[in-house]
Amino acid sequence: MRLPYFILAILFCLSTSLNAQQRTEKLLTAGWKFSKGETVNAASADFNDKSWESISVPHDWAIKGPFGRDNDLQTTRIVQNGEKVASEKTGRTGGLPYIGIGWYRIHLPLQKLGAKERVFLKFDGAMSNAEVYVNGKKATNWPYGYNAFHTEITNLLRADAPNVLAVRLENKSESSRWYPGAGIYRNVHLIITENVHVPIWGTYITTPSVMPHLASVRVQTKIDGIADDKSEIKLETEIYNDKGEIVASRTTKGGISMASSDQHFLVKQPKLWSPETPNLYKAVSKVYENNKLKDVYETRFGIRKISFDGESGFTLNGVKRKFQGVCNHHDLGPLGAAINEAALRRRLLILKDMGADAIRTAHNMPSPELVKLSDELGIMLIVESFDEWKAPKMKNGYHNYFDQWVEKDLINMIHANRNSPSVVLWSIGNEVPDQGSANGVKLAAWMQDICHREDPTRLVTVGMDRIDAVLKNGFAAVLDLPGFNYKPSRYKEAYEKLPQGFILGSETASTVSSRGIYKFPIKTGADITYPDNQSSSYDMEHCPWSQTPDDEFLAQDDLEYTIGEFVWTGFDYLGEPAPYESSWPSHSSYFGIVDLAGIPKDRYYLYRSRWNTQEKTLHLLPHWTWPGREGETTPVYCYTNYPAAELFVNGKSMGIRKKDDTNKFTRNRLMWNDVKYEPGTIKVIGLDENGKAVAEQSISTAGKPYQINLSVDRKTIKADGKDLAFVTATVVDAKGNVCPTATDELLAKTSGNIKFKTIANGDPTNLQLFHQPRMHAFSGKLVITLEATNIAGGGELIVSAKGLKSGKIKINTEK
Repeated sequence: MRLPYFILAILFCLSTSLNAQQRTEKLLTAGWKFSKGETVNAASADFNDKSWESISVPHDWAIKGPFGRDNDLQTTRIVQNGEKVASEKTGRTGGLPYIGIGWYRIHLPLQKLGAKERVFLKFDGAMSNAEVYVNGKKATNWPYGYNAFHTEITNLLRADAPNVLAVRLENKSESSRWYPGAGIYRNVHLIITENVHVPIWGTYITTPSVMPHLASVRVQTKIDGIADDKSEIKLETEIYNDKGEIVASRTTKGGISMASSDQHFLVKQPKLWSPETPNLYKAVSKVYENNKLKDVYETRFGIRKISFDGESGFTLNGVKRKFQGVCNHHDLGPLGAAINEAALRRRLLILKDMGADAIRTAHNMPSPELVKLSDELGIMLIVESFDEWKAPKMKNGYHNYFDQWVEKDLINMIHANRNSPSVVLWSIGNEVPDQGSANGVKLAAWMQDICHREDPTRLVTVGMDRIDAVLKNGFAAVLDLPGFNYKPSRYKEAYEKLPQGFILGSETASTVSSRGIYKFPIKTGADITYPDNQSSSYDMEHCPWSQTPDDEFLAQDDLEYTIGEFVWTGFDYLGEPAPYESSWPSHSSYFGIVDLAGIPKDRYYLYRSRWNTQEKTLHLLPHWTWPGREGETTPVYCYTNYPAAELFVNGKSMGIRKKDDTNKFTRNRLMWNDVKYEPGTIKVIGLDENGKAVAEQSISTAGKPYQINLSVDRKTIKADGKDLAFVTATVVDAKGNVCPTATDELLAKTSGNIKFKTIANGDPTNLQLFHQPRMHAFSGKLVITLEATNIAGGGELIVSAKGLKSGKIKINTEK
């Protein structure tokens, strides 16, 4: 007899509820206590922490500053930058007070446990040198702040008193080349299972054969807690598509041999994962002991086929393509290192609109949230591990832990991420000095073998900068995939000397610019500096070890064996303020295609014109408000994917420019180098292949600042206490023209069920604090981050400034 739909629905809900009781997982977010500095007996369960600061996790103790020249002052020689002598460095790690010891404590939300229940903690990342205590007893330690780790705490728990988790962290001086963050900056998970269960990262899913009509899926599952062979273990695995439909299933039975199970499935008409079609599946593993359900474990995965070979280069699902990638550090600008999914999603969407399809997680393991969102949105990942091996870059860098921890770190990195379809390559290092050492080749081969052992399906690379050494000593030849940093002029030589048959631009460009800042006359070259500590947004300036974007474009266009590039960097980040590493107050990078606040620079549209083939790009620079420059030469550039365009100044044609190969710049830019500045309007008209006018953009000279305009990335956010909305505030004149030189101090005020979170203007020299609701506009703009409360209903943001008409915007919040 067929049951009515509503009865089936009730039974399904009851079944789901019962299944959920087999395994519970809770994020430990609220209820933490924090204290900066060493504290005696802080690990003790009975320690009195009432006077400590109440915080939530994820938490970055250093991001609120204040900024200071002496916070990370170093006298050092940056070898990888080609420096010959040591010099004083300021702002190298962001000028923030990240060095020191921090303690965290929380009462674990545990009810009375069953006799066979087990309890685990998983840390997605804690910066750094983590020591974990439960009820005063040490549970585990993990020095590398970027990696995830887990431990069982069942035997440390008390049945007759509250259970206290305490974590000690320590950041040492000269331990990083960029801002690493400080504290428990990623999520902490409390996991309760039955005695028989799938362990953390206990499944491994691969797709050995992928065809348009049929794909094979292999699911390897570990089962812990099987006491002896008298127990009958049953593993039921069901594979669901994105509609929640079961597309394959299998049941395996056995005894203690079920500690490791290998199941194979066929999926008909598979929906393949790619950046253009990020289709996902889910495997649900149900573990029974003597017919009693013990655990339900879910694993998300994708069906896709990746291949690298000398004939086709890189192919995804049988289609040849080149990576259009960026490198990104892990900090989220004004939010610091504390992970936030909404902030990450915004970043990925900005990159996707630019046409980027890949990220290299430079130079460390990514957060689970980044990998999850990359799976969902369609971003390929090179997951990278280390910036150091045995040979040091920094006095307190990873070389101090390498011998004892490198294999453990690699295993955790791979097990945490190997089921994600977005992950296409492992990188075991970046510009490691061991490239040129006597044992460098052996180290590379050994670490690569670890990766192959734990995941035979992906290749391994290293970002190499010492090309002479690695071509001579065999280091580059031993790698699955040779990745070169800033060496487009030598790709041909490397290709001819190496056996792999393809070359990756693992780190490219390092072009520097400040959003909305233009310098005259235009200079092209390395290490160009100015008294205001800014770099020109004409995109012609770069670092001594690097090039303009155009040099890499030439190599990727003209050399068939190149398989793509990863630009340094997608977003500006805290620290590494080259070319001003010895010139305070610069304390964040100039490399980003997007600035620290999340506002695209001009260079964004250069890459978009090449990479986003689905949308048209027509972008003019510079701005056109130059009092005092009347009659002076003011070159105008246009970044576009139209083949030609005509420029007009106050209605007078400056001529048509067409893309051509006469030099590297005119291949990708339209340039009018002899334009004389006169107030008014410049307009560019995009022309198609037939010379027909199809699009236009104009910029007018701005008058005095008049009002503040507000726009937001999302008008509705979740009322969950952590979702974010990003509001861009722009100073405009009475006609609505952007005031490109406005530096008015803007004040943010919220009401209702939203809270002010941070403010940032993208100026690498700005020392105003991110968590105070006021900041000067930079090039006429800044971004305010708003956070939802736990109450639905929304709220309002008012942004004001002296002498300007205020801007108002409403944000909805809903459950």
